[in-house]
Amino acid sequence: MSFGDEYEGGSGRGRGGRGGTGRTRTRLPENEAADTYGDGFGDGFGCPARRPPRTSRSLVTVVGVVVLLIAAIAFANRQGGGDSDGTAKAPREGAAPTAATGTKPVTGKNGTIPAGFAQDEQGAQSAAANYAVALGSAEMFDKAKRDEILAAIIAPSRLKHFQSTLDKAYSPSFYEKVGLKPDGTAPEGFAFISRTAPIGTKITSLKDSRATVEVWCAGLFGLAGEGSTKPVTNGWFTITMELEWVDGDWRTVTHSQKEGPAPVGGDTRASSAEEITDAVTGFGGFTYAR
Repeated sequence: MSFGDEYEGGSGRGRGGRGGTGRTRTRLPENEAADTYGDGFGDGFGCPARRPPRTSRSLVTVVGVVVLLIAAIAFANRQGGGDSDGTAKAPREGAAPTAATGTKPVTGKNGTIPAGFAQDEQGAQSAAANYAVALGSAEMFDKAKRDEILAAIIAPSRLKHFQSTLDKAYSPSFYEKVGLKPDGTAPEGFAFISRTAPIGTKITSLKDSRATVEVWCAGLFGLAGEGSTKPVTNGWFTITMELEWVDGDWRTVTHSQKEGPAPVGGDTRASSAEEITDAVTGFGGFTYAR
C-alpha cells in the first residue's frame, strides 16, 4: 500500500481485489507523506525514503546559535537601553567587571613569574591568577624548576613546608600514574602537557596584609602522542589561595583546589595528538590581570 499514491478499499474492487467497483482515493502532500509515513525503503516500494534524523552536532549548533543571538540582543539592549537617565546598570554584586581598569598589573618579574603586584584588591586577584598558572604548569614536574617557582610565589615562612610537601607528592609512583618516567620526564615520542588557564577571579577576604582569592580555572593535562594511554583531557576547577603581603609583593600562604564549576561539554571534534602538541607549544601564555 502506498500512502503517497492512493488508498483503495471499502466495498469496491481494489487493484486485483474482489468486490464492487467503488474506489476511494486519499492523497497527502508529498512532504507530509515523506515525514510521517516514509519507511526508509525508498521509491522502489512507492514510499519516499525517510529523511535522516538530525545529528547531535546539528542540535548543538542550533542551540549555540540561539544562545549567541540571545547574548547579542541582551548586549544591544544594555548598550542602548540602560536607565532612563542614560546610565548603565551596575554589575551584579559579588562579580567584578571584566573591562580593563587601565592599571598596570605588575611592575616586573621574579624569574619567569610576574611580580610587583599592587597592594589592593586588583593586585591580589592578579597575583592569584598568575600563581595558579605557575602551580598548574608542566614545570612543576621538574624538581629544579618547581623549587624556582615556589621560591618566587610562596611566602618565606611557608616555603620549606611547600617544598617538602610537594617533593613527597611528586613521587616516582605519581609520575608512573600519569604516564611519565620515574624522573618526571615524558617517554620518548610523547609530549607531556599541563596547563592552567584562569577564567575569572573572586576576592573573598581582604584585610591589611592578607587576602583570600578564588580562581576559577580550565586546565589541560595528559600525554600527547600516537597511542598514548594518558591522552590530553580538559578539566574545570577552582583554586582558593590565601595571600600575604611580604617584602612589597603578594605571596602564597595556603593553596587548595576543588572540582568545578564545569559547563556541559560541547560537540567539538577532538583534535589529534599532533594538533594538541603544536597548539600547546605554539601558543604562549599570558600575564593575567584584573
